[in-house]
This record gives sequence, C-alpha cells and structure tokens, in this order.
Amino acid sequence: MAYVINDGCVSCGTCEAECPVGAISAGDGKYEIDADTCLSCGACAGVCPTGAIEAE
Repeated sequence: MAYVINDGCVSCGTCEAECPVGAISAGDGKYEIDADTCLSCGACAGVCPTGAIEAE
C-alpha cells in the first residue's frame, strides 16, 4: 500500500531526500508520492516533521 501526503505538508523536502526510490517530488503546494514507484517502506513518514504522510 503506497503512502500519500496530506494537506499538512509544509513543503520542507525532508521526505524527498529520504525516499530510497525517488518516488517523492515537489507538487503544487505540497510534495507528492508516485504510488506506482512507492515501495511502502515508510521511510518518508518516519522523517516528516508534521506527520503529513500516511498509508493510503
């Protein structure tokens, strides 16, 4: 199950640097996770300072 980034994202970029497969990129107002690339490892959720990343 892929992870998603909700509206609590403050676009800090911490999650993008943590993703081992490059599934996270800057989107319109917040970062986005490509569900087809996401490994569901949870590394991004573990470093998000606002808790904006959750399992879909």
